[in-house]
Amino acid sequence: MVVVGILGIVSAIVLLPNVLRSRLNANNSIAQTTLKTISTALETYVIVNNRYPSDTDLLLSDAPPYLQTDFFDGQPHSGFNYTADTLTDYTYSITAAPLNANQGTRSFTMTTGGVLKAN
Repeated sequence: MVVVGILGIVSAIVLLPNVLRSRLNANNSIAQTTLKTISTALETYVIVNNRYPSDTDLLLSDAPPYLQTDFFDGQPHSGFNYTADTLTDYTYSITAAPLNANQGTRSFTMTTGGVLKAN
């Protein structure tokens, strides 16, 4: 019985870092996918309106909306906060930043034309 208990403790010690790393990788992947979704919405908006929106709320208010979820509401989404750093008629820059080191390993930025960069 003691041996089984010791094996359980050792297994937990070995597996815990892998589980935590998997969660970080999943959050990073979700952030990148979300940035691609936002970029697609922005690029679709520019095709229809010949300019990028001046405010992210315009992506939500059209019928049908370009985005289904308001990622810029100040609330974390899968451990990341999303901000529109630059949003002009001809360019944009959107950043996804983790709330802390337990939520993601780095921040990501999507710029005009759908260029994704890890910061």
